[in-house]
Amino acid sequence: MKASELREQSVEELKGRIDDLEEESFNLRFQNTLGQLSNPIRMRDVRRDIARVRTLLQENEQGIRTLPGGAAAAGDASTSGGAATAKDE
Repeated sequence: MKASELREQSVEELKGRIDDLEEESFNLRFQNTLGQLSNPIRMRDVRRDIARVRTLLQENEQGIRTLPGGAAAAGDASTSGGAATAKDE
């Protein structure tokens, strides 16, 4: 999945997506152990998708990039930081 598609999803949807991807990763590892894995490249793709989602969630948490479901939380942090700067001046 592309990062641009993931950025359009809310925080709750991304957290649900991580759960789904981790479950798929577990199933793929299990199939690999049993020798029943038909597409080993899918394991790599799922790992990378998990990393993409976690990166977006981390960016949202740090205020680097806001997501549709997390805009309010990031907006509050930047507003309070701006207010403190105005008081200092």
